[in-house]
Amino acid sequence: MNRLEIVAAFEEVFDQAIVFHGFADHMRDYDVFVYATADPRTGIAPEHLRYRFTRCVRATATTAVRLDVWQRSLDERLVDNEAYAAEPELDGYVWGVNWQALYPGMSLREESAEADAWSQDVGIPFLEARIETNGHNIELIFSDLVVTRVEPGFTPFAIPDGGPTSRSRCHSRPRGRQFAVRIQQQ
Repeated sequence: MNRLEIVAAFEEVFDQAIVFHGFADHMRDYDVFVYATADPRTGIAPEHLRYRFTRCVRATATTAVRLDVWQRSLDERLVDNEAYAAEPELDGYVWGVNWQALYPGMSLREESAEADAWSQDVGIPFLEARIETNGHNIELIFSDLVVTRVEPGFTPFAIPDGGPTSRSRCHSRPRGRQFAVRIQQQ
């Protein structure tokens, strides 16, 4: 997608619900799963969408929950929506709703020295996105965006029997001082 198409894809899910985010099982791309709804009067059925940020070289997630709210959100019952519903006197951020409001939403940075450096070093375009929700703020340096519909029950990751395959080659060494310095700075 080009920059305008990415911005349009971001606008399509403004103020929807993020239900999961994290690196894909192959660990190169970063996935954001969105539950998108429309006004019921439109007759448009809700859908689950995967926003795959390809070739993601940096993903940073930080809390969007204020310190004073964190301080009253430590009770383990707040991670279980049913336990919270049974005890309405609990006060704090209810983690157990299992979704985050995609507001203020997703945006692309107009200028990003970090994305520009990756573009120059790797030889393909990189962009920087910011995703703001009521639970997390996420910053990504990535190369492209692919949006696909996923069906209910889709599992982004399952623990395999045994460990990594013997064919895995995940221990490549950084090449060149510039790459090693970049790793240390992250």
